[in-house]
Amino acid sequence: MQRISLLLLALVVCSATALQAQAPKPDPELRKLHAWLGHWTYAVEYNPGPLGPAGKHTGEQTVRMTLGGFFLETRVVEKTPAGEGEELEIIGYDPVNKNFTLSLYEKGGDTYSGTFTVTTNRVAWTVQSAVAAKSYQIRGTDIYAADWMSFTRKAEVSTDGKTWTPSYEKRFTKVQPAPKR
Repeated sequence: MQRISLLLLALVVCSATALQAQAPKPDPELRKLHAWLGHWTYAVEYNPGPLGPAGKHTGEQTVRMTLGGFFLETRVVEKTPAGEGEELEIIGYDPVNKNFTLSLYEKGGDTYSGTFTVTTNRVAWTVQSAVAAKSYQIRGTDIYAADWMSFTRKAEVSTDGKTWTPSYEKRFTKVQPAPKR
């Protein structure tokens, strides 16, 4: 009986070791996003358009890897004349289509979903949004400085997918160290 118990224990240990060796790992493409990790501040200038009036706002965002390194989580707080806005963005990698996917949720219920690609220090992105129960398309680029400590994001918006108008420009600066949670 003791022999059977030892044999079963050995099988369990071997099975657990084999399962650990086969555990999925985050796609190596996600490493491209590691430069984004940390705490950032930004200033944004909105143009008048379908998403709202012109205005200058400030904000900050904290970026971290989550769910075992498979996703990037960004939490944003933006100060506006109407009060404080909040966003939660989740980014993952789609190995089939070879692009990153994003889902963004704003305080107030607005949602955005889209894709983007990363090439060296440039990020090109497109999103479909549902803002105030209306659908919009937004596209833009992020250009990172050589030291990855700042970047500029420019965006355009369209109500029909054919006519595009400038929507906003944001200038980000990385703050060191990232605040502890």
